[in-house]
Amino acid sequence: MNFTHYEKVFRSKAVKSGYSEDEILACLEYAKPLLENNLPVIFNTANLAALVGYRTTYLKRAVSYTPYYYRSFFIKKSNGHLRKLVEPLPSLKEIQTWILENILYKVKVSRYAKAYVKERNLIDNVKFHKGQPAVLKLDITNFFGSINLRQIEKIFRELGYSHVISNLLAKLCCYDDTLPQGAPTSPYLSNLYLRSFDEKIYEYCDNNEIKYTRYADDLTFSGKQINLNIIEVVNQELCKINLVLNKDKEKLMLRNEQQLVTGIVVNDKLQIPKKDRNFIRNEVHFILRFGLNDHLKKTANSRSNYIVHLLGKINFALHINPSDDRMIGYKEAILKILSDQ
Repeated sequence: MNFTHYEKVFRSKAVKSGYSEDEILACLEYAKPLLENNLPVIFNTANLAALVGYRTTYLKRAVSYTPYYYRSFFIKKSNGHLRKLVEPLPSLKEIQTWILENILYKVKVSRYAKAYVKERNLIDNVKFHKGQPAVLKLDITNFFGSINLRQIEKIFRELGYSHVISNLLAKLCCYDDTLPQGAPTSPYLSNLYLRSFDEKIYEYCDNNEIKYTRYADDLTFSGKQINLNIIEVVNQELCKINLVLNKDKEKLMLRNEQQLVTGIVVNDKLQIPKKDRNFIRNEVHFILRFGLNDHLKKTANSRSNYIVHLLGKINFALHINPSDDRMIGYKEAILKILSDQ
């Protein structure tokens, strides 16, 4: 709806409801920039409740007693440690999804952000760094947990929403005053929060002939040579937005070693790491040699979906490198086993 049509409809309803001319003008002044940016106009809590399809009392309870609207669980990290995640219950998740699709997705993130963006994926992140003499990998500490409610509220304020509505939207998207990893809104909000950071880092990199991309909390730099002063530059910019680097995950990789970017080898061609290729090769070899059932017995593997899981690993390898002849052969062998079952 364009502003002219909106103004006509709104003014008609406002007059019938007894609004004064000053009140009407104030509402239209608030609505205009939102409409011009294709964002939904939200005046108050009742207005938002009507848009998302839930009662006003539900929204108020969800932001006042937030822990009761989430479930928590643990997942194992690559280092073996456990990570606690919190996920919104279906009703709150539905509201968050509405916010994501109707508000957040209408705002562009930096083109250097490669995660959590439609039509961008893992390959879009790694392909820029293929075949480079030097690759530097950096990681942001406690990424989602370091972005707080006040900062999320500021994002909605900058979109044009009132203080009250910005605060409400931010609270609906936060848990314990930070971004919860299990909420659908958190990834895109993190990209919006780092939008200015991405642009500043790219400007520095462009002046120093360095390529830059960010995949969530993974920052990757590559080029003929990389001055490690860039780490201090990144730290300074992160400090401005209350984020810090994880020094334990800083890694400079040269051409004479395996260069990994978000888990993908980028030295000469894109492919999965050698250890993963060897795992697939060995599994397929022993399955073909001893048969699936005997192999599972020998390895004491009781996984019910083992063969499908192995096929998934092969498909991922082919997603990264579709012309990988060995993986194509492995896939054909596994598909034949599945068809004979």
